Amino acid sequence: MTTTFKRLAGLGLVLFTTSFTPLAKADEWNKKTVITTNNPIQIQGKVLAPGRYVMRLLDSPSDRTIVQIFDANETKLEMTVLANPTYRPEPTGDTRFTFYETAIGQAQALRTWFYPGENYGIEFSAIR
Repeated sequence: MTTTFKRLAGLGLVLFTTSFTPLAKADEWNKKTVITTNNPIQIQGKVLAPGRYVMRLLDSPSDRTIVQIFDANETKLEMTVLANPTYRPEPTGDTRFTFYETAIGQAQALRTWFYPGENYGIEFSAIR
């Protein structure tokens, strides 16, 4: 009787653990990144005011270059961007952004976004 109980308890533990595994890795799947900026930034022609935003990939297994940008509370979708994949030879342990060169007085234009530890990232188009 105790062997059956141990097997059922073990099976229950495995099922419980595997049912919560996708939740634990949600940020890695959608690359959720919270950004805070003191200056306006532009992303493919749209200017975001200084503040806090949440960037993440659209939950799509087929296209991993659609970026959604939300307000800090993730209640308002600010924009959806169709971007391009990009590559860097050496990953870093933190989120990295690069910017296009812009004229004085214009908002910085976001060029790339790399999630921590990854070689592949997102490149945004420069709209002039």
